[in-house]
Amino acid sequence: MSASADTMSADTDLSVDWNAPPPDDGPNYLQAVTDMAERCQVVAHSAIYNANGIKLVEQGARIDARLYDRLVQHRLQGGIDSHLSAENAVDIAAIQALARQRCQEPLLQRMAQAVGGEAALLAPLAAVPLPAPLAFKLTVMREQQPDLLAHSVGVMLVALYLGLRTGLAQAEASHLAAAALLHDIGVLHMDPVWRDPSHKVAGPGRKHLVAHPVTAMLLVRAQPAYPPAVAQAVLEHHERLDGTGYPRGTPGADISPLGRILLLAEVVDAFFGKYSDHPAQRLSLMLRLNHRKFPPALVALVLPLLADESTAGADAPTMQAEAERHAAVLAQTFERWIQLRAPFVGKLPAPGAFIDQRLGALHKALIAAGAHPHQLSDMLPLLQGDAQGLAELALVGREALWQLQAIVHAVQRRWPQLGERTTAADAACADWCTACEQGLGGSVASQIGL
Repeated sequence: MSASADTMSADTDLSVDWNAPPPDDGPNYLQAVTDMAERCQVVAHSAIYNANGIKLVEQGARIDARLYDRLVQHRLQGGIDSHLSAENAVDIAAIQALARQRCQEPLLQRMAQAVGGEAALLAPLAAVPLPAPLAFKLTVMREQQPDLLAHSVGVMLVALYLGLRTGLAQAEASHLAAAALLHDIGVLHMDPVWRDPSHKVAGPGRKHLVAHPVTAMLLVRAQPAYPPAVAQAVLEHHERLDGTGYPRGTPGADISPLGRILLLAEVVDAFFGKYSDHPAQRLSLMLRLNHRKFPPALVALVLPLLADESTAGADAPTMQAEAERHAAVLAQTFERWIQLRAPFVGKLPAPGAFIDQRLGALHKALIAAGAHPHQLSDMLPLLQGDAQGLAELALVGREALWQLQAIVHAVQRRWPQLGERTTAADAACADWCTACEQGLGGSVASQIGL
């Protein structure tokens, strides 16, 4: 799943019963299946019975949304995937085609070149088994959550790059490809609310999120086509070497070799899916600053591919000074808004609510990039003398200042009356815009072209 969930800590630990059966098809997954059946033909190639032996669906029957209520009320004999066939189902050929498409993206293109070309990167796919029930799940993923399937293929390609660069044999590389391709099938069983990027993860809700690697592991483990190492890696794709990952908070020494590759590959592709602005620089900075979480030998294979012309030839002292100046401007601007909005908490007018929302989004983006002013006191010593890392930090700072300027311009354009300061709230918004423009002036603004 995406990097937004990647900040989970081990307090969400779930015990894992390796002898547990595959999970029942819950209402969320059955809804996804029946919704898909409205757009493409899904047929029961064998009769579907409930746990008491009562036939619910005849062999040869076409599945549609009308069957949802009948299916969701019963515990089925075997997973529904084993009874259904879909037209134009996902197979290895379809995965290879999607992989070739994604190999046109700059980072994945560089990874393919580093291992001898696209054909070499994709070669292990030919030996990946794809049992019909899991092929059906991937078909549901393609029809219901195409971005998730694209992410799964991206994770697979990054994992293959890392595996081949570290000398995995072809058989092991095929096992790794299978684990990466199937690592998020547990997401299909989650409530669709988790697809909403605004959905906040808190309290007991964490348990639902961290269960998806366990669900995926159980589904993979139920297929004899895969060795235990595949299911193990699927379970571990959100673990971290320092024990802060999930679902078990497993420390690095206990994470399997394939799992170590998969947990990094998941983060690499997730960053490029989540961020449209400077994803490579954001990822590079995050990896540098979280060196205890990820396998250093594998990170060393990724970092050179993230280098950007805008950071080439950077001078460490210059970049550090620039990063510090950006942090000072951002800190002052954030603090000024906190002070000005304090009298109006809970009753901000439209301009204030707009500023609040946009600054909140900027706060989150900076924290995710490891570039929030509150983080820098700890981060800058870690980057001492690292010209590339400091240049990336400065680059993120420049982007943040651009976004601040964009917020000010949007407020002034949408609410020109603020300058009249007819209300105390209007005056607060106008004062913040003025203070922001003053902070963005001078040498800092000149560096970003303002």
